[in-house]
Amino acid sequence: MKIKYAVLFFLYFLSYGKICSQVCQKANSLFCEQAVLRHIRSLSSDAFEGRRTGTKGAVKTKKYIINQFHSLNVLPLEKNYEQRFLFKKRGKEYRATNVLGIIKGTKNPRKYIVISAHYDHEGIKNGEVYNGADDNASGVSALFSFGEYLKKNPPNYSVILAAFDAEELGLQGSKYFVRNSIVPLENIKMNINMDMISRSDKNELYVVGVEHYKKLKNVIKHFNYSKKIKLIAGHDGCDDLENWTYASDHVHFYKKGIPFLYFGVENHEDYHEPTDDFENIHPKFYVEAVNVIISVFEKIDNLKF
Repeated sequence: MKIKYAVLFFLYFLSYGKICSQVCQKANSLFCEQAVLRHIRSLSSDAFEGRRTGTKGAVKTKKYIINQFHSLNVLPLEKNYEQRFLFKKRGKEYRATNVLGIIKGTKNPRKYIVISAHYDHEGIKNGEVYNGADDNASGVSALFSFGEYLKKNPPNYSVILAAFDAEELGLQGSKYFVRNSIVPLENIKMNINMDMISRSDKNELYVVGVEHYKKLKNVIKHFNYSKKIKLIAGHDGCDDLENWTYASDHVHFYKKGIPFLYFGVENHEDYHEPTDDFENIHPKFYVEAVNVIISVFEKIDNLKF
């Protein structure tokens, strides 16, 4: 009887997977929206203990990212995908790990576009888990969507998928990556950084960096990427808005003269609060935001650097 139930369950699992695959294909041609929502839900669950650098939750998150990269045929940039480093903050030493994968380019394999998102968050404070759904399980899950898209659509430039550690402790992961570049730094032509992209009461996704680079103005301002959300260029020191040029991991690329685009949303009431949970993201906005970012990448991948 147990064997019978096991067989029935296996057949159900296969049919369910097939149905999900068909739904994904119909729902979005670039990536599976069910998958990206499943990932953000998982990474922002209590099981990952807030993903604070140097904790068991961070190690579990690192393994999750590596498993996803491997399943998407994303090759390791470093051995076992890991770039380990040490740093001190307020007298305490931390052990941290960037997770780095690569998809080889078909036309310019020795030139690189780095697509990044930090995976760490605030951990557990006073017994409460800070799950960081928007900040930044949203960006990490979008990396998997990029991996899925690039598996079906090989890029012209080589693409490094970078899940940075220790952003919340002073942008340490991206700093180490840039200062200890595994590939020649001069061959990194672009950084696309994603940090908080899963919710907006106004349906607005900001893209920062456009005013710094004339070549990127045409990519952003001459195309309508979505009828569902607003893609707004700003927050780069050339308007009345807060300057986000130094707000996240893209800044270390900027300081080295590497062009960047940073995608993010305005701060919200759950920012750095234990209420930044999956239940408070805006799933439709999030899926469309990932779709827009990948569409922008498509344009960038066809530029000459």
